[in-house]
Amino acid sequence: MRALSDSYRHKGLRKQLVELIRSKGITDDRVLAAISEIPRHYFIDSAFDQIAYEDRAFPIAEGQTISQPYTVAYQTQLLEIKPHEKVLEVGTGSAYQACVLALMGAQVFTIERQKQLYDHNKQFSYLRNFPGIRYFFGDGYQGLPTFAPFDKIIVTAAAPAIPDKLVEQLKPGGKMVIPVGEGKVQQMLRIYKDSEGVAQEEVFDNFSFVPMLQGKAQSPKS
Repeated sequence: MRALSDSYRHKGLRKQLVELIRSKGITDDRVLAAISEIPRHYFIDSAFDQIAYEDRAFPIAEGQTISQPYTVAYQTQLLEIKPHEKVLEVGTGSAYQACVLALMGAQVFTIERQKQLYDHNKQFSYLRNFPGIRYFFGDGYQGLPTFAPFDKIIVTAAAPAIPDKLVEQLKPGGKMVIPVGEGKVQQMLRIYKDSEGVAQEEVFDNFSFVPMLQGKAQSPKS
């Protein structure tokens, strides 16, 4: 496990990153403040330390990625997070997005299908700063019916279509942000569930995510 050190240099690079994201159209000050506070370099391989605050995605274990900071900020801004809301995240990955949500005051329930990533996050010392985040190893397409309904749902992988079970687990008045599409580029959608339980879609910009897969993926036996 790498030693965790957040230097003045890292903090300065985060400040520059926040200004870059702001210049790209992110206006939610609470989102920007969370990104300013969280040491992104903790979540990626130390080999990338010198470039950890570039606005780009980086590889993590199991063929997954930590999303571009602008993408994290964009999805989070669309969610319109309010303190104490119950938020379901599908695709824990590095847990960076979960920390952004938790720092904004959300109660985060996050699902990861890759056992290696799930196990890593259980041992990741920085995450102890966020004791309210609840981690689950499971199939994101199924959501977490035991803990539903949720005020907000965020999906951090590209689904070929909007999963019905996730819509069912959204509260009336709730919102889900999800990239949808089967090609290399997906459309960011925001699903709003009205007071009658009817889902309405809003279409936003194009992004590129790893695909959302069904089922659980166990770690290979060594």
